[in-house]
Order: sequence, then structure tokens, then C-alpha cells
Amino acid sequence: MALRLGDTAPNFTAKTSSGDIDFHEFLGDSWGILFSHPADFTPVCTTELGKTAKLANEFIARNTKVLALSVDGVNSHHEWIRDINETQNTEVNFPIIADEDRKIAELYDMIHPNASATLTVRSLFIIAPDKTIKLMITYPASTGRNFQEILRVLDSLQLTANYSVATPADWKHGEDVVVIPAIKTEDIPGKFPKGFREVKPYLRLTPQPNI
Repeated sequence: MALRLGDTAPNFTAKTSSGDIDFHEFLGDSWGILFSHPADFTPVCTTELGKTAKLANEFIARNTKVLALSVDGVNSHHEWIRDINETQNTEVNFPIIADEDRKIAELYDMIHPNASATLTVRSLFIIAPDKTIKLMITYPASTGRNFQEILRVLDSLQLTANYSVATPADWKHGEDVVVIPAIKTEDIPGKFPKGFREVKPYLRLTPQPNI
């Protein structure tokens, strides 16, 4: 069965460029990002992994661990990491899973026969500390990921997990958020002391509550 938002992220053990891991143990109490790549030494993926490495402090600030996956082996991963570090002027500082038998790719439905019968599509999962899947994005092989969007969604997910708000279109950290419809207008001041603005009875905005 295909995975859906809210499902528990399947656990697995794997060999990686950083040693053997148990996925759920690796995540611990952190948020997690698991993202796949069609193969080692592919040009777009080289830029993606380089960008991920450069954003290490952003992920640390969000209590988020990153884990990549490719269908090649550990030795190949180490060679590829050297290329990534050289060409992207960075240091890869997260594990890359060696999924040579494609068991994890199949577990997470990362192989789409219409695109390729053997290579993973660019799937990305954001996983909450309770191990539930909060986001799934799948890109075609020709399009690199937008990591600013991934950070934006991560900010939204972490905010909305703790407050009764949602984030509007194009929202960025620090901007006003939407009070969810379940909160009555008369109850907003008690829950959001920074104030609110009623655009319509169903559209109430308040300053981001966690800053």
C-alpha cells in the first residue's frame, strides 16, 4: 500500500556512508528528512547533496536529521561524497543509505515504473518526532529540489504542531499566520495575546506565536 500523510514512517536497518543504522533509532526525538536519489554521480543530485550539506546549521536549528538514499553501494557513496565535497565546496555531513537491493525504495514507494523501472524518483519525506509522515514531495529526475521550500515547510510543520494555527500561501517564518477555524473568534485573545485581525469571519490572522 502507498504511504499517506499521517502514516508511521516504516522502520528499516541499512548500511550507510556513516555506518549501519536503525532508522527510527537514528531519528531519536528529532524531526527527520529522508530523500532519495536515482543513482550516485548524477549531476542534479550532486548539487542537491551539496546544498543539503551547506544547510547543516539550518537543519540543526530545527532539530532535524537528514538522511539521503541511493541505490548504489557504500564504496560508491564514499567516492561520490568526495566529488560532492570538491565540486560543491562543502563537506557532506549526513549519511547516504546504500539501498542496492532497493528494499527501502520499495518500502517508501520511491520507484515509479512510468519514470524508471530500476531507479528511484526524487522523493522526500518529512517525519515528525512521533515517526509519522508529515510531508511527501516527489520531483521528476529533471528537476532539482527547492531547499528553501523544504525549510519553509519544516518551519510551518513545527509551528502548527504546537499552536492552533495554519500558514497561508507563500508564508515565511516571521509572518502572520491563520487562526484555525476551530477556534472561536471570541476565544482568540485568550489564546493569541499578540492580537488578531479579522479579514472575514473564517479568515483571522495573528502574528506568529512562537517568536
